[in-house]
Amino acid sequence: MKILIEGAYYPITTLQNIFDDPKFYTQNGLEGKIISVGYYHSFEKNELVYMLPKVFMTDDINSVFGKTKDELLDLDSIKNIKHDLQYNWIRQSSLYFYNSLLEYRKRITDSQIVNKTERFELNTNLGDQEYSYLDLLLSFVNFYKKNKNHILYKHIEYNSNQAKKPKWEKTIRKSLPILTSNNLPIYVSIRNKKKTVNKEEELLTYFFSILENFNQDHNLNLRIDKSFKIIKGNSFKNLQANGLTKLKKIKYRYFNDTLKRMYALCEIYFTQTDKSSSKKKREDFLSVNNYNLVFEDMIDKLFSDELNNTEVNNVSLKDLKKNDDGKIIDHIYDYKSLIDTSNIFYIGDSKYYKSNSEAGNLSKYKQFTYAKNVIQFNIDLLNKDKNKPYKTGIRYRDELTEGYNITPNFFIYGYIENEENFDEHLIEKKKDLPVKSFHYKDRLFDRDTLFVHQYKINFLFVLKAYTNFNTIKTQKFREEVKRDFRKHFIDFFNDSKSCEFEFYKCKSTSLKDYESIVSNNFKSLNGKCYVNMETELILAKHIENGIEESIMKEFELITELK
Repeated sequence: MKILIEGAYYPITTLQNIFDDPKFYTQNGLEGKIISVGYYHSFEKNELVYMLPKVFMTDDINSVFGKTKDELLDLDSIKNIKHDLQYNWIRQSSLYFYNSLLEYRKRITDSQIVNKTERFELNTNLGDQEYSYLDLLLSFVNFYKKNKNHILYKHIEYNSNQAKKPKWEKTIRKSLPILTSNNLPIYVSIRNKKKTVNKEEELLTYFFSILENFNQDHNLNLRIDKSFKIIKGNSFKNLQANGLTKLKKIKYRYFNDTLKRMYALCEIYFTQTDKSSSKKKREDFLSVNNYNLVFEDMIDKLFSDELNNTEVNNVSLKDLKKNDDGKIIDHIYDYKSLIDTSNIFYIGDSKYYKSNSEAGNLSKYKQFTYAKNVIQFNIDLLNKDKNKPYKTGIRYRDELTEGYNITPNFFIYGYIENEENFDEHLIEKKKDLPVKSFHYKDRLFDRDTLFVHQYKINFLFVLKAYTNFNTIKTQKFREEVKRDFRKHFIDFFNDSKSCEFEFYKCKSTSLKDYESIVSNNFKSLNGKCYVNMETELILAKHIENGIEESIMKEFELITELK
């Protein structure tokens, strides 16, 4: 097995020896740069190659968890790698990574989750119903682990039943039986003069010969019972060359479901190795040049996938994700507002970089544009019909004050700190203070005043969750993260030094009084106040810009947002 890292440089001769096709790298002089992320297998070289995402790279010297890119280039040369715990992350992450590519392939086929022009960035020579070499390897191993006791039992039972003219005295004296659930003895080896041919033995021989070949080639550390006959060496190469023909001769012998599935696996394997087969491939691969699209979908499935089909008043969430100006929002979900019991859309953008990297000014500007588009979308709906927002409970603008609800935004980055941790999301803020944008810095309840928190999430957790999480686990994650994101925003606004605002509530509770206060002081209060769902008039006063004392007499300080 070889591991290459996206964006890393390798000698061009090395890459030419690995790949039959240069589409996975670009040449620059005597070096080549890996531009794809994915899986590759050459049948002629019988070699598995992974091109892992650059997020695995922990620094600028092309090292991954203390291992140089050259060490990862030829893992088979490392002694006892299959037993060495420091390389366990390779075995785990490689499998989850491959499954994530399969999941992405399935999702873009089923739902067209990305732009049509971007769909074809996923490159493969495998049809929808075809197995890759790695698929076969995993299928053989999983089938064996799941059925090995049943297969062995049937194998021994069949041998016992087929024995003719047994010499029981010698059998009992020379061997030990296996006891059934009814305490009946079954002898693995029966002493007799004449033995019949086991018609099932031929299929078992093929299956376990293939499994043992996988075992030796990829250090799988499988323990195969010695009672099975194994074909090895040159004899196995000959079997690969004409195995499909031999297999077809015994096709109609098997009626047991387990044996039929075993036959199907052998048939797929020999179809790819049989020299007479027209379906034989020189290589198989599954790769993507824009891995940011895969990362985006992994995060979206975790955060907001259940909303993809939500439709209210003939408007779906897809209408919110795909803006009229052509921009597509990565992640969007509705959750509790920061200042009342209404809901508001939380808008996120996933950032695919090396670990510990951060978004630039262009990304920040784009995020503010996304937020403004969502605000405008909801306002347009209200303008069409004031009684029909996108969804009941969603509230963006207060008609009395003409103030806008606060729209929470976030960036989320993938990172890896512990190569063995696949089970904790480890979400944390990259910085205490969010990125902010405003037209008037003293107007919090203004559509142009926006804040973006930045978070990082354990990439290995995302990788595993993408294919392994069920609906219950995913929902539990969403509830926890949404609650935490809201709390982080509220904690920020409760710190007047950080957010630069203090919050006040009108002493009066009458809408008529609110209307009088707002209309009489509209210029002073424009963009600074908002009537929430609890019919409270909230004032956000900037700590540097005062408001007339006569107005402030109508309000009392809110010590803490809840």
